[in-house]
Amino acid sequence: MPGFVRRGTFVTACGLLIAARAPAQEPLQWGRASDPLIFATFSIAAVDPHTKEVGVAVTTRNPCVGNAVPWVRVGVGAVATQANSRTQYGDELLSALGKGEEPEAALRRLLAADSASHSRQVGVIGVDGRGAQHTGSGAQPWAGHRRGATYVTQGNILVGPQVLEAVARTFEASEGSSRHLGDRLIEAIAAGHALGGDARHGRMQSAAMIVADPRPGRSRRNDGVTNNINVCENPEPVAELRRIYDTISQTLGYRSMQEFSGNDVWQLKIILHALGLFHSAEPELKRGSDALVYTPETIAAVDAFRTAQRLSTGGVGAPSGLVDREFVRALWVELEKAGKAAKVRELLLESTAVRR
Repeated sequence: MPGFVRRGTFVTACGLLIAARAPAQEPLQWGRASDPLIFATFSIAAVDPHTKEVGVAVTTRNPCVGNAVPWVRVGVGAVATQANSRTQYGDELLSALGKGEEPEAALRRLLAADSASHSRQVGVIGVDGRGAQHTGSGAQPWAGHRRGATYVTQGNILVGPQVLEAVARTFEASEGSSRHLGDRLIEAIAAGHALGGDARHGRMQSAAMIVADPRPGRSRRNDGVTNNINVCENPEPVAELRRIYDTISQTLGYRSMQEFSGNDVWQLKIILHALGLFHSAEPELKRGSDALVYTPETIAAVDAFRTAQRLSTGGVGAPSGLVDREFVRALWVELEKAGKAAKVRELLLESTAVRR
C-alpha cells in the first residue's frame, strides 16, 4: 500500500471560492462569497467493491462541513475537497469520472488550471477503486494523504500522521465484514478523531457522512443517495453522527427496549435464535406477522440471557426484558465466542439498511 504524502510548510491559504448556496444555508463564519472557504479537516472517501456504494465521511473544527467538503455520485465515485475548499471540484471531478477519465488525469488537469492549487487538498475515488489525491504545498501542517485499494483519506492541520493511520487501519479492518458502507465510514473517521484529529481546539465543530447506492430499491431519490447526515455544529459531532446513524437505521442498541416494536426487535430475535435461546428447535427463524413485536416469548429469552450472563434481571435492579447497550455488547461477545458473529451480521444487513 502506498504510504503518506505530506506537506509541512505553513502558508496562509488563499484563493477564490465560487459557491452557489443561498445565504441562509451558510454560517456567518464562512464570510463573504469571495472569501476563501477554509476547511482544515480530515476525511475519507471510499467505495464498497461488492455493493458499489460510494461515500464520504468528514469532520472539522468549523461549522457545516457537510455543505462543502463531501461529494458523491451514484455509480461513479466520491470526492472530498478541503483545506482551501474549491467546491466546484466535486461536480467537475465526478463528471470527468462519469465520462471515463481516470481520476489521476482528471485531478491533475483541474489543478493545472487552478491558480490556488497550492492551497487545496483533494481526494477522489472512482467506483472501480481507482483514486487520486493532492495535498498542496500551502496546506497547513500537519497535512498529508494516504490511499488504499478502496479508499482515499486526507487531512490538514491534524495532530499528526497517526490520525490518518487510524482512519486507514480501521477502514481496512472492516473490509468484507458484512457492514454497510456508511457504518464503516463513521467508524473510520471516529478512530482518527479519537487520536486527536483536527489540532485546533475551542472552536465550533461539525461532521458529515453521505453515501449513494446504485442497487435497485435502496434509495427513494433519483440521485441514489441513501445516507445524508450533516451535523452542522455539535460539541461532539462525530459521536452525534454515530448516534443519528444508529437511530435512523434502528440498529440494535440505539435505544433501551422493554416492550416495543420495530426492526431492532427482529434483529434481537435473530441473535437470540443464533444463541439457541429463541425458537431453538427451528433451524431457520421464520419472519411471521409478529416479527417486529416484542412478545412475552422474546422477553423470556432476554431474561434467560441476562440471568446466564449475571446481568441485573427482574426485580434486581432492572425491569424484565431490558435490552440496553450493556446487554447488546454481551450478545455480540457471545456470538463471537460461538463463531456466529459474521453470519448474524449478514442476516441483519437488510433490517438495518438506511433508505431515507
